[in-house]
Amino acid sequence: MGIEFTEFSARRAVGRMPVEGNTQPVGLLHGGAYVVLGESLGSMAANLHAGPGRLAVGVDINATHTASARTGFVEGVCTAIHLGRSITVHEIVVSDESGRRCSTVRITNMIKELP
Repeated sequence: MGIEFTEFSARRAVGRMPVEGNTQPVGLLHGGAYVVLGESLGSMAANLHAGPGRLAVGVDINATHTASARTGFVEGVCTAIHLGRSITVHEIVVSDESGRRCSTVRITNMIKELP
């Protein structure tokens, strides 16, 4: 997928991904690629929040695509909505290089003790 992380904390994570190599047959960034970027950012931020000896696992994810990227990179900005003891919720806004929002992803993770 070519994802590069440029900022990383439990409250905010940022990463970018190339459009090239992640397109559907008509040349648009594949909708699933937006979700992969969102889940990568949100799950990693949730695991950082979980801390040692605990694991965050995804229990729900959804995405609304509102525009299509064709070239360059997209950037995902992941922001914590809720950081609890057992549940985290993050929103990821994915924009193209012109700053146009292409997709909004929301992920909920459950935090568990490691076995």
